[in-house]
Amino acid sequence: MIIGVQDVYYNVQDMARAVAFYRDVLGLTVIDEEAHFTGLDAVGVRIGLHWTGGTAVPPIPHDDHGPHCGGTITFRVADIAAAKAQLEANGVNILGTSENPWGNIVVFQDPDGNVLKLMQLPG
Repeated sequence: MIIGVQDVYYNVQDMARAVAFYRDVLGLTVIDEEAHFTGLDAVGVRIGLHWTGGTAVPPIPHDDHGPHCGGTITFRVADIAAAKAQLEANGVNILGTSENPWGNIVVFQDPDGNVLKLMQLPG
């Protein structure tokens, strides 16, 4: 039945601001653009940004990192400290960090309040 994943997407209020964040701060490559949707390549996974027409998506209660607007994308990184420093240098809102036997995590928000995570595997 399922032959692959088309994309994972977030709803965004301001497309230009969102594209700038994912392209310039996170380093993703824009692969297609339409009036209400932009697709980006995240190392072989298609990430989508769906424009809401400027309407905010209301946050919902979630976990100890606070309410957010839906699913969470976790990006794998080789150096969590350097990646966190790059986010901070770009004024990104860091929600928290954790060190775990299965990997270290940095939790942060995009400009629309969507929660994302960075993860460095152990070893």
